[in-house]
Amino acid sequence: MIASIENGQIVENTSAESIAHASAKKSNSTVDKDQFLQLLVAQMKYQDPLEPTSNTEYISQYATFSELEQMQNMSASLELARASSLVGQTVVMKVVDAAGKETITQGNVDYVVYENNKAFLSINGELYSMDDLDTVADPNYLKAYALAAEFLNEYNKLPVLPLLTIENKEAVEKLNETYKNMTDYQKKFISDDYVKGLEKYVEKMEELKKLEENKKPDGTEGEGDGDDSSDGKDDATDGTDKTQGKA
Repeated sequence: MIASIENGQIVENTSAESIAHASAKKSNSTVDKDQFLQLLVAQMKYQDPLEPTSNTEYISQYATFSELEQMQNMSASLELARASSLVGQTVVMKVVDAAGKETITQGNVDYVVYENNKAFLSINGELYSMDDLDTVADPNYLKAYALAAEFLNEYNKLPVLPLLTIENKEAVEKLNETYKNMTDYQKKFISDDYVKGLEKYVEKMEELKKLEENKKPDGTEGEGDGDDSSDGKDDATDGTDKTQGKA
């Protein structure tokens, strides 16, 4: 589902919780110029006529607010620039709704939408506020991490080395093949202890395979049986000769 914009406003067909959270956070933590001017007018209206505030103090207050406003605008510009740089990146968003329930969303940033100096990231067809950004990760890192987790899961399913049998042949060979197919970067996610353990499993399995092969009859043994039969035939021939001699 792709978000749309109508009359300059974002149609709320996306992550409403994230957008509402951003709006609430902005309204609770910032004061715009109009609000400041209203406060300034109220201060002038209700000041003590016997001890009025000097014009210099008003000007100083306004100058201070102008500096603060410029800093806020600069911060907003930096946030927008940062949001733009996230397009194509894999991110993790952590959204907390009004009930305090936390939702984790992971995906690639397709595009960025700007509204009222706020940036919203489009992830899996929904918009999320930059305020809910939790993690930015390289896709290669995520893939390597997932492969390492799968490797360790399969490794831990193997029996302890002394109890390894020929029935575990497929599991050991598959695990060894998985490790060989990893890139050097992906192999860094596997500790040396597990690598050495895998080597021991592979060596043990080779020994078991040799023992299994020796249990099977081979061609040499079959030829030996034929020789024994031939010897019997020779004895029978000798017996015939003796009979003829007696005749």
